[in-house]
Amino acid sequence: MKLHDLRRDYELAELKREILNDDPMLQFQDWFTQANEHAGLPDPTAFTLATVNAAGQPHQRTVLLKQIDPDSFIFYTNYQSEKGRDIDANPQVAMHFAWLVMERQIRIEGCAEKVERDAVDAYFATRPRASQLGALASAQSAPIAERAELEARYQQLAEKYQDQPIPAPENWGGYRIKPSRFEFWQGGRHRLHDRFTYTRTADGWTIQRLQP
Repeated sequence: MKLHDLRRDYELAELKREILNDDPMLQFQDWFTQANEHAGLPDPTAFTLATVNAAGQPHQRTVLLKQIDPDSFIFYTNYQSEKGRDIDANPQVAMHFAWLVMERQIRIEGCAEKVERDAVDAYFATRPRASQLGALASAQSAPIAERAELEARYQQLAEKYQDQPIPAPENWGGYRIKPSRFEFWQGGRHRLHDRFTYTRTADGWTIQRLQP
């Protein structure tokens, strides 16, 4: 199989300036609603989070969006994970939503900060009990000899907190990403894709079309 023979054209839609919302958060919510209702799109909340560590090495991984506020996006993780250590060193991050069955992508750049502790505790209480135990059992990103060790720790915690509320770990919580730049991408025929950026200014947002 030759990779350069794997190709398709993009023909589902066009993106025009006159149909864009002036507020990128509202434009995101509009596209997200459509993605969430699309029967062929699994995990619409999944996005690639890019961080950079203190040495300048970039890292990427897929995480799940858990909340959309009027001015920010929130996800949850272990603060001592690789992503948590990266954000401590450099809070500038990037997000990428790839809704390719809809021929759409969204890129977002911004600054991450920790979510308030009371909000973390409130969210943790809504998680399924198995997920709560998993967060408590795993020292995320730390080496481990074998899976059996992790499963044993999980079982010990399940027994310890049997019929009891499970507390949120102190080293676990949320990050709020406040965006400064968006790019909305709609695939186009002949690789003439539609791309629009929103850049934050002192007066609001500047919208610009980019060449593909």
